[in-house]
Amino acid sequence: MITVRRPEDIYQAEGDIQNGTFHGRWHFSFDEYHDPEYMQFGTLRVFNDDTLSPGAVWPLHYHREIEVVTYCAGGEFRHADEDGEGGVLKKGWVQHTTIGKGMYHSEINNLPDKPMRFIQMWFFPSESGLEPSVGQKRVERAERTNRLLPLVSNEHMDALPIHSNAQVHSSFLQAGRTLDYQIRDWRGVYLYVLEGGPVQVNNHLVPALGAAKVVEETRLHVKAETDAELLLVDVHLI
Repeated sequence: MITVRRPEDIYQAEGDIQNGTFHGRWHFSFDEYHDPEYMQFGTLRVFNDDTLSPGAVWPLHYHREIEVVTYCAGGEFRHADEDGEGGVLKKGWVQHTTIGKGMYHSEINNLPDKPMRFIQMWFFPSESGLEPSVGQKRVERAERTNRLLPLVSNEHMDALPIHSNAQVHSSFLQAGRTLDYQIRDWRGVYLYVLEGGPVQVNNHLVPALGAAKVVEETRLHVKAETDAELLLVDVHLI
């Protein structure tokens, strides 16, 4: 079964933050957004597409017992903990953070003159009390062109490891090209068209900024009608 979520169906938020503003597209219940039908998807708890104005900062805040994956979709993302340590991501790069037993951190637009867009995903951890850690991966467009590239995974050796039964893949799929993806038992897929498109997903049309929630399917066939940037999240259904 495939459920297509059109852009207008995804909750949008905006507000003031330190040094600027944010605009968010929040796919699952988060902060003031509460939707009983979209509380989580398997091990995926949060999927936020946020844009920060030039120089804006999401100030230091505390989390515990989550696995965080951050994908930079435009501009430059900078992560910092309470000691100012972190890393910078450029478009297509990815970061994984084990929050574990607790961490203060902030998300920062590293550029003073351009907006910054990032996709942040939270996953339920497979164990509690882990030591906090941060790792990141540099990815160029050629590496993900016309293929699904594992970015973060509990299975793929070349991906950033994660303490959750989950995987995140990216792709730049050129117009007219196709991808096939096998889905194992007890797993689901969340596919997001974060730029370009539309794409056909098993003959369902998914527009730019739209998503497909996939359960009880064994195979995905994805075709790009125009160039498209995609994120595919594969999770255990709990």
